[in-house]
Amino acid sequence: MFRTDSIYSLTEFQRNTRTHLERLKKSGQPEILTVNGQAEIVVQDASAYQALVDKLEAIEGIRKGLESMARGEGRGVGAFFEEFERKHAVQR
Repeated sequence: MFRTDSIYSLTEFQRNTRTHLERLKKSGQPEILTVNGQAEIVVQDASAYQALVDKLEAIEGIRKGLESMARGEGRGVGAFFEEFERKHAVQR
C-alpha cells in the first residue's frame, strides 16, 4: 500500500523535480502523482523498479513450476541427481 506522505501533485513534482528524484533514490519508495486530485501516475527510482521486476519474474517462475507439478510434469529430485551424477561421473 502507498504511504499518504508519498502523494504529490504533478505540478509539485514538476516544480521540485530534483528534490523528488533525490527522495526517490534515497528511499527506494514510489511516489503517486495526482492530476486534479486524482491519482494518475506512479514514479519510482530505476533500481527500485528493477528490484520489483526481478521479484515479479521470480514469482512468475515459481507459479509456472507449481502449475507444472500440478499437471504431473517434471521429475523428482532423486531422479534428477541420479541422472546428474551419471552424466558428470559424480560419485557420492
